Amino acid sequence: MSNMVKIKINNIEVEVEKGTMLLDAIKAAGFNVPTLCYHEDLEPTGGCGVCVVEMKGAPTLKRACCTPIDSDGIEINTFSEKVKRARRTVVELILSDHPDDCLTCIKNGNCELQSIAEELGVRENRFEKIYSKKEIDESSTSIVRDPEKCIKCQRCVQVCQEVQSVAAIDMIQRGFDTIMGLPFEMGLADTVCINCGQCISVCPVGAIYEKLNEKDVWDALSDPNKHVIVQEAPAVRVAIGEEFGMEPGTVTAGKMHSALKRLGFDKVFDTNFSADLTIMEEGTELIGRAKHAISTGDMSKLPIITSCSPGWIKFMETFYPNLMNNVSTSKSPQQMFGALSKTYYADKEGIDPAKIISVSIMPCTAKKYEAQRPEMRASGYQDVDFVLTTREFARMIKLAGIDFANLPDVTADSPMGEYTGAATIFGATGGVMEAALRTGYELISGETLPSVDLKMVRGMDGVKEADVEIPGLPFPLKVAIAHGLGNARKILDRVSKQIEKDGKSEYHFIEIMACPGGCVGGGGQPYGSTLAVRAKRAYGLYNEDSTMLTHRKSHENEQIKQLYKEFLGEPNGEKAYHLLHTKYTRRDDI
Repeated sequence: MSNMVKIKINNIEVEVEKGTMLLDAIKAAGFNVPTLCYHEDLEPTGGCGVCVVEMKGAPTLKRACCTPIDSDGIEINTFSEKVKRARRTVVELILSDHPDDCLTCIKNGNCELQSIAEELGVRENRFEKIYSKKEIDESSTSIVRDPEKCIKCQRCVQVCQEVQSVAAIDMIQRGFDTIMGLPFEMGLADTVCINCGQCISVCPVGAIYEKLNEKDVWDALSDPNKHVIVQEAPAVRVAIGEEFGMEPGTVTAGKMHSALKRLGFDKVFDTNFSADLTIMEEGTELIGRAKHAISTGDMSKLPIITSCSPGWIKFMETFYPNLMNNVSTSKSPQQMFGALSKTYYADKEGIDPAKIISVSIMPCTAKKYEAQRPEMRASGYQDVDFVLTTREFARMIKLAGIDFANLPDVTADSPMGEYTGAATIFGATGGVMEAALRTGYELISGETLPSVDLKMVRGMDGVKEADVEIPGLPFPLKVAIAHGLGNARKILDRVSKQIEKDGKSEYHFIEIMACPGGCVGGGGQPYGSTLAVRAKRAYGLYNEDSTMLTHRKSHENEQIKQLYKEFLGEPNGEKAYHLLHTKYTRRDDI
């Protein structure tokens, strides 16, 4: 029996699989339908009603995002007068409960409500303005919530509850007063929010956005008494181009460095340098724990879990503090760089660290939170002073009038600018694992890795597992990778139960990234960040690794070798531990 059905969309016959949503069938016929609450990575709710279409013989209009096609012969009209009137009415009602401050809104030019109003030809509103003033929530170190602009689409709630499994926010109150909010008039800082910013990534309007640090950085650049340096995360180089008309995944490392020099930074370094450093420190931790297990038979120190994602760290501290001792004590690349910027770099260049302003450009909103953690002052100062998201960086480039797409490619500065392919793949899910295995294999075995491309840990599957044979280890190294915290729970629940029952886990090494897709999908990346876009960005990182860089293993980085020789001593040594490692705090009492 055939599972295909034939229907007509605006008199165009199409054949689709039974159960296909109307919205997808309409696209297959070559038409578009406006949507507002719908997001391709979330379960459709049909909440807003903007996507309504007319189905012949049906008594009411159908919501295309959540209406499945279940039979042959259905006839759909996507732009009848009845449909157009209904859509305009929905948008006018939303606008009646929405501020008219588009020109000063953070989402001006990127607002889906703004775009739909234009598409539907809404030039005036038949309905009187009815919205009431609501207080902006700026309690968080990373995220600002503006409830006046909430259109009740519930995307943020969906991603927080269903994808990230954090449930920091929900729809509160009833009827017309329903809004995305927090109980008991709490601020985001008082909740279990992990600062990942996935709510920002899916918000169609300006109801939630990152806390802005652009002015702070402009002020620092304008101060002749400050020496301003900058680092940029690997995921930024494959996303920033989207803000200037380039395809997702286009590698723009050289243009990124060039733009930063033109903005006036005194030195332009690269977070990839400290990503290589992270592998040296975290890899040494892994080797030490593995050797302990071999010599004693005690597997309790395993698994070791990566610590690069600050959203994941806060999630662990809140929901899985029982696994705190299994998390690597190595700081993230951002914070390793920050500590070195006001110690190693300051000493080497003869600069008073009090005059150094250390800036980072990150795909991640949680990095703003991480930079302000009290543990992150190993240099004697706040190690990273200001964190800009990819979007903030793009706005600075535009404000300066820099023609990003046509910039010449330049390299990062020394002594913290060299990096390997292992560092650049940090930005993709599985990348930290692959980078660690490339170095760990060779340091444990003393042999050359047969193939640098460890494809068994790559891909967009929510959970990945692999057994890695390493000469010198009497057991296969069992590894797991999870991205998106809902997926992380699947692994962490299993690990917790195994440790509670048997005192050990089946896994030896686990990589967790808070954001779906890894850092390429961070909450500070350009808007429109679907899983498909994130996959293209990840491909760009693997492309830079395999075709653009001379060295592809972290232990081959010459500047890292020089750093240990001149300053740190040895990985996990006393000085390295003081500057490059951290501790965690239980937060399960929130």
